Amino acid sequence: MKKIELILIRHGQSVWNKLNKFTGWEDVNLSKKGKKEAKKAAKLLLNKNFTFDLVFTSLLKRAIYTTWIILKKLNRLWIPVYKSWRLNERHYGLLQGLNKQDTILKYGKDRVQEWRRSYKIAPPKINIKDKSFPGNDPKYFHVEKNLLPTSESLKCTINRVLPYWNKFILPELKKRKKIIIVAHGNSLRALIKYLHHIDEKDILKLDIPTGRPIIYEFDKNIQPVKFFYL
Repeated sequence: MKKIELILIRHGQSVWNKLNKFTGWEDVNLSKKGKKEAKKAAKLLLNKNFTFDLVFTSLLKRAIYTTWIILKKLNRLWIPVYKSWRLNERHYGLLQGLNKQDTILKYGKDRVQEWRRSYKIAPPKINIKDKSFPGNDPKYFHVEKNLLPTSESLKCTINRVLPYWNKFILPELKKRKKIIIVAHGNSLRALIKYLHHIDEKDILKLDIPTGRPIIYEFDKNIQPVKFFYL
């Protein structure tokens, strides 16, 4: 019987990852290293004969470019690719674009650590009149403005990722479609927390490396029975 498989990949390193900046919903490019990571991920999948039927990704180009690189390498450019803002990275509010070390010097290590690692506490919000508010970006004109974040905690991120999982991705897994999700550190952490029933404290310890495929195998009830990094 055909395995029920899911592949999760965090996008390759972005130029702001390299500069140690809070990125969030800012739409930045892959770095040179990030492109190499995406190519390496594709090679790993190819060497292990992994294929997939559908791709789900975010509306941010670092994830989209990673998707393109992988699909090109695996000669799967023809398969459907579904993009959603619900798979975007966590929104870091006013911290977006700031260097993480400079932010610590400005606000203090404990406060920044709380913003970064608390499950429920979000960083300071941006104003909806700010040009960086997602509602002012054409990518999000199809989304109701009251749904778009001005800042998010990990809990907020989970609350927007899971409805998308349940409505669009889970039904395809139940049809035994092989799926790859190319997303971001926090949107993938949200999904992994749900799949493994990880508590609020332990999920804060989880870091997902860029460009590294995570392979899931599920039983008939879509419960994970096996998962591993390539």
